[in-house]
Amino acid sequence: MEQFKSELLLPAGSLSRLKTAILYGADAVYCGTPDLSLRARSTFPLEELKGAIEFVHNVNKKVYLTLNLFSHNKDVDKLLVFVKAIKELNPDGIIVSDPGVFQYVHDKIPNLPIHISTQANVSSYLTVNFWKNMGAKLCVLSRETSFKEIVEIKQKCSNIKLEMFIHGAMCISYSGRCLISAFMASRSANHGACAHSCRWKYKMYLEEEERPNQFFPIEEDNRGTYFFNSKALCLMPKLNKIL
Repeated sequence: MEQFKSELLLPAGSLSRLKTAILYGADAVYCGTPDLSLRARSTFPLEELKGAIEFVHNVNKKVYLTLNLFSHNKDVDKLLVFVKAIKELNPDGIIVSDPGVFQYVHDKIPNLPIHISTQANVSSYLTVNFWKNMGAKLCVLSRETSFKEIVEIKQKCSNIKLEMFIHGAMCISYSGRCLISAFMASRSANHGACAHSCRWKYKMYLEEEERPNQFFPIEEDNRGTYFFNSKALCLMPKLNKIL
């Protein structure tokens, strides 16, 4: 069985953030263009990625490109251009979630390591083994996967890297599948533009059918009511156990 070393991976939405992540100790970064990934706020144009990748490789670190959108027909032509550019950019891998995109990239660039995005909602060893058999080199486990489940997945899935989140926002739904932001703010989480509507303050009351005009308020603390909000993730105190 191949042994893997743990890797600290950070997001990089711009060239300055990429350099900051590397200079402060990241083993690798991931980045992407805003039109073909869920990095909607990314300021990386395709032509700037080349210099960014060269910078990372010059310090013996790794860089992965995100291509983790769920594709529509209109995205296919752009995908052709992006895959052509990947061959010239020479990243250490690419992160995808759409099975069609996976198959397309795997066929066009068979030697490129493909990582399965958290957007694919991988939360069982059955799904990890499926992607491994398809040719994936790494699965990013969903943020909804418990530590106990991750331990079992690690025990049952050999010869494939696993990735888990240790810091950042959680989602009220399965990651990237929520429609609240699109409904409330016309910003789709499924296209990387979530407005985090679940974290807004709401004044909410319950009215029971047989008690018209009798409202039952949802309890608030001194910060207000965060009815939809899940807690943000911070596993730094658990890092030793995870490693």
